[in-house]
Amino acid sequence: MADQGGSQHGIARTSRVRTEEQRRQDLERIAKYRELDEKVRKELSQQNYSPETFHLTSKLLKLNPEYYTIWNARRRLLIYGLFSKPSAGSSPSTALPSSSPTGTTTTSSGASSSSSSTATPPAPGSQTAGKSGTTVDGTENKSQEDNKSEQEKKDLDLIKSELGFTIPLLLASPKCYWIWSYRLWILQQAIQRLSVPIARRIWEEELLLASKMLAKDRRNFHAWGYRRHVVEQLEAPVLGGTSMVEAEFKYTTDMINTDLSNFSAWHNRSKLIPRLLDERKADDQARENFLNAEFAQIFQAINVGPEDQSLWYYHHFLMLNLVNPVGHPTIAPALTREDRVTYVTREIEQIKELLEDYDDVQLIYEALIDYTLFLCQFLERQPDGSEKAEIVGWLDKVKKLDPMRAGRWADLERDWELVE
Repeated sequence: MADQGGSQHGIARTSRVRTEEQRRQDLERIAKYRELDEKVRKELSQQNYSPETFHLTSKLLKLNPEYYTIWNARRRLLIYGLFSKPSAGSSPSTALPSSSPTGTTTTSSGASSSSSSTATPPAPGSQTAGKSGTTVDGTENKSQEDNKSEQEKKDLDLIKSELGFTIPLLLASPKCYWIWSYRLWILQQAIQRLSVPIARRIWEEELLLASKMLAKDRRNFHAWGYRRHVVEQLEAPVLGGTSMVEAEFKYTTDMINTDLSNFSAWHNRSKLIPRLLDERKADDQARENFLNAEFAQIFQAINVGPEDQSLWYYHHFLMLNLVNPVGHPTIAPALTREDRVTYVTREIEQIKELLEDYDDVQLIYEALIDYTLFLCQFLERQPDGSEKAEIVGWLDKVKKLDPMRAGRWADLERDWELVE
């Protein structure tokens, strides 16, 4: 969208006059950045996976955390240079890590194999005899255990160091995809290379970090998506996990109570509800009570801020549970047809009452139109005379409040035969 009035997102633009000295300093910084970039690329092209090259990538990423090519190079430097041992059979030319567009990280088959495959298996017969043909005693086994312990400690130190490296970058750029992606990859290395108790403790600390990030910016959707992934891993058998749905549902409640306008918290809540009720083994009455409580909570919030779209989205989710339950996880599947009509009618009447105090809020009129048409669709009929008159009146009001989308409202009138 073109900028209007010299501002964007409600923030006025200000012109900044730079002096010749400031320009000279900028050019020097650019020259140093390019020199560093060329040096890193040269070392990587020569497959120099040394600690020195790794240090150079740190300097470069601090200057430009959006440089995803260097994040991928840093993965290679860890796998083939700094971690205790690369996956069996892998090589820099055949196992290059990459990032998926969904926010999770994928690696090559070598880099993503389980921890059991990262250790090279002993050659056949090596466990039974030495050069003399005699049986090897426990000394060699103890040496192997000590070596494994040292390797795990080395990997643990590296993993903690990398997690620490990304924290200031996240604080400065909390919505940078590549930092979150790389951090997830490091956490996956913990699963592959460390014992379950140690790996789980690292992932639990990561959940605390996600909470801190959301305390700083409650609506950071990157952090919300990241939190969901961390919880999913903590629940997984590979980390000896159990369900965390109760704790996460409570977390959404706490976040909503802090900020009613937190769309991500409402969204997360909607995704948790089916599992929550299933794991509670909720009977039909418990499910209906739950639905009533959710409607009461969201309507109380709407009554405070009817202009808040995030609240209407969640209310819309609850209404669809009533009128479109087929093929979707539903809160109260045992409700009869009559029960559902009663619920929808009650909500419509309550929303009408909001107009007494908020007659200029467009979202109220849109909800009334949508829900009245939902009811007609559910009952498989066209709007009756009184419903049609109400919808036409609400549409007239919406057209005045939202003239930019006049075509949309005209299409709605035509599709439902609301005008003669």
